[in-house]
Amino acid sequence: MAAWRELAAQAIEPNVFYDPVFALAAAKLLGGEVFAVLVWTTDPSRRLAGLFFLRVERHRYAVPLPVLVAWTHPYAPLGTPLVHRDLAEPVLEAWLDYIAHERSLPALLLMQLFNEEGPFAAAFVAALARRGGAVKSFGRHRRALFEPGDHRQRYFERTMPARRRRDLRRQWRRLEQRGPLILAELSKSSELRRGFENFLLLESSGWKGRAGTAAACHAGVRDFMQEVVIGLGQQGQASVYELRLDAKPIASAVVLKSGDIGWTWKIAFDEGYSAYSPGVLLMQALTKSLAADTAIRRVDSCAVPTHMMINHLWAERVAIADCLLATSAEAALSFAMAARLESLRRAAIAVVKSIRDRLRAH
Repeated sequence: MAAWRELAAQAIEPNVFYDPVFALAAAKLLGGEVFAVLVWTTDPSRRLAGLFFLRVERHRYAVPLPVLVAWTHPYAPLGTPLVHRDLAEPVLEAWLDYIAHERSLPALLLMQLFNEEGPFAAAFVAALARRGGAVKSFGRHRRALFEPGDHRQRYFERTMPARRRRDLRRQWRRLEQRGPLILAELSKSSELRRGFENFLLLESSGWKGRAGTAAACHAGVRDFMQEVVIGLGQQGQASVYELRLDAKPIASAVVLKSGDIGWTWKIAFDEGYSAYSPGVLLMQALTKSLAADTAIRRVDSCAVPTHMMINHLWAERVAIADCLLATSAEAALSFAMAARLESLRRAAIAVVKSIRDRLRAH
C-alpha cells in the first residue's frame, strides 16, 4: 500500500480515482473482474513505477472479439493510469510489451477517458510511435477546466462578461436579504462527515431523489462514496464546500484532490432556492476559494461537455478521449474489425440515448 501511495504522489499525471482509497472502495462495489498490472523498477530500490487497472471484455461487440479495457466507471471520469513521472516512457513500453506477449490477454487495448493533451498522453504517444501499432481515437470531447495560471485573483474579470458578473452579484445580494450568506469549506474529519451527510440530504431532496438515482437511494453507493470522502479527507485530499444561508446548507460540492490537481466530483443544491441559482453561486464562490489556494494548479469539472453552468464559469478545457490500439503487429486484422465495431457500438448507444431523452421530454 505504501508503494502505491508513493506512486500516486509521484505520477506524471495525478489521478485521484486511482488513489488507493478511491480505487479500493470502488472495487468493492464496481470492481468485478478488474485486475491490476504492476510495473516495478529493476534497480536495487525496487520501486513501483506503474499501476494499470484493466478488465477483459470478451463480448463487447456481441461477437467473440475480446478487448482489454482500462477500468473506469460512472464515478471515475478519468482513466489515466499511475505512471512515475521520471520513468513514463520505459514503464509504458514495458506494460505494452507485457500485454503483447501475455497469451492469456487480448492484443487489443482500449484506453478510456484519459487527457489527450497531458504529459501522460505525450509519453503514451511516444511509446506507441516506437512500436508502430495501429491506433484510433473515439469519443473525443472537451470538458470544463479551471486553470487560472497567473490570473488567479482576477479570474472572472478575464473570463466572464461584465453583465454576467453583475447578474451574479445581484443574485447573491437577493439571497443575502434572506439571511447571512457564506461559503464554508469542511475538510477536518468531524466536519467532513457532517458535510457529506448534508450533501446526501441535498442530493436526495432534488430530482435525483425523485428519479431514484441519488446516492442515498442505494446503500452500496452511499457507503462507497462516504468511504472515499472520509478516507481521502484523512489524507488531506477531500473537502466539502457548502453555500450556507443563515447557517443552512443550500448547495454543496465535493472536491477531491491529488497532487496539485482537484476534481469537483459531486454537486447538489436545494431546489427550493432555484430562483437564486444556488449551484451557480456556490461554484462562483468555490472558484474564488480555489484561486486563492496556490497549491492547486488546475481543477477538472468532471462535467459533461454540454454542461452550460460550469461552461459559463470556467473558460479552460481539458481534452478527453478513448484510444483503441493493437499491442502487436499480429493484431492488425482484428484491430480493423474492432475499430469498425467500436464506431457502430457508439453510434447505436447515441441513438438509444437520443430516443430516451425524447421520451423523457414528453
